[in-house]
Amino acid sequence: MRPLRIFHVVGARPNFMKVAPVMAALASQPGVQQKLAHTGQHYAANMSDAFFQQLGIPEPDVNLEVGSGTHATQTGQIMIGIEQCLMADPHDLVVVYGDVNSTVAAALVAAKMQIPLAHVEAGLRSRDRSMPEEINRIVTDRLAQLLFTPSADGDANLLAEGADPASIHLVGNVMIDTLVRLLPQAEPAPVLQPLGIPAGSPFVLVTLHRPSNVDDPEMLGRILEVLSALADRVPVLFPVHPRTRARLSGSRWLRPALHLIEPLGYLEFVGVERHASLVVTDSGGVQEETAYLGVPCLTVRENTERPVTIEAGTNRLVGRDTARLHREAVAILEAGRLGRPTTIPPLWDGHAAERIAAVIVNGAWRRRIDATAAQRSV
Repeated sequence: MRPLRIFHVVGARPNFMKVAPVMAALASQPGVQQKLAHTGQHYAANMSDAFFQQLGIPEPDVNLEVGSGTHATQTGQIMIGIEQCLMADPHDLVVVYGDVNSTVAAALVAAKMQIPLAHVEAGLRSRDRSMPEEINRIVTDRLAQLLFTPSADGDANLLAEGADPASIHLVGNVMIDTLVRLLPQAEPAPVLQPLGIPAGSPFVLVTLHRPSNVDDPEMLGRILEVLSALADRVPVLFPVHPRTRARLSGSRWLRPALHLIEPLGYLEFVGVERHASLVVTDSGGVQEETAYLGVPCLTVRENTERPVTIEAGTNRLVGRDTARLHREAVAILEAGRLGRPTTIPPLWDGHAAERIAAVIVNGAWRRRIDATAAQRSV
């Protein structure tokens, strides 16, 4: 059987946790050759290099180093780079992850070059097209021939949009694969001890990066006011995105117990996340991780593309209502966790990547690829 050549494209931290288990699962399959392209959409060492090292991702074969820029600039530069790679070295399948600009850029290139496309984490919808990520999800799913969904709502969304049922594969959440594998190594002490926070004591973990929260001075100020009030009760850890740090200097809301720290590596973040009394976030991935860990999560967004985390019982949307954020945070801290049953979504079991590899290598799609290749060689 001819080798199956697979081209993975990643560009930002959420992608890294997803590509690691998929590449590992495919590497265990005979006759599979893989190449990894890193677009450089996240390019700071503490937001990229450290994650590759901790997750055991091989050194990228290609690094486009596109850096920051407007959506059009970043997407365009990634398209040019990916097209050049695939023209020089053709592959049988392009695999993209999540919903960042790197995802949609590679999807467009694959579609125009008539290369089959697989989307890992397909079908998620917030139904809020003011979010660039929602546009990226919709476009990528319309172009992909293999749609790997993390939860049943993803299947329902794709079917409602007219996707071919044969292209949809409910496999579970590959981010949870990485979480399950590395959880035993994730300890809070390396982060908490330097801050003087005793082991086992309550604390709040915060992660915010969406423009609606951190680029709006009025909204950011209201969030900081809540965090400062919470810091009068328990320590608050806020790993600050580089884009946000400049906006926080000299803020009148800061308290000694409100710890503004540098972005954390994966193991360090999971170490504090798993022991947090409460997580305040606007991140989709953090909503998923807290659902698996059973940690209370308040999401500072009006909507979520991961409603399964709300159904799991760990996550609540508080929108832009900072009074509600404060009220619900205090209630959780006083109750000591959520005080209600929680569940882990189906197939979030650490084996999603194995199911993806089985579809790619042994499914009907592979047989069609081999048949096409055989016809070309005649």
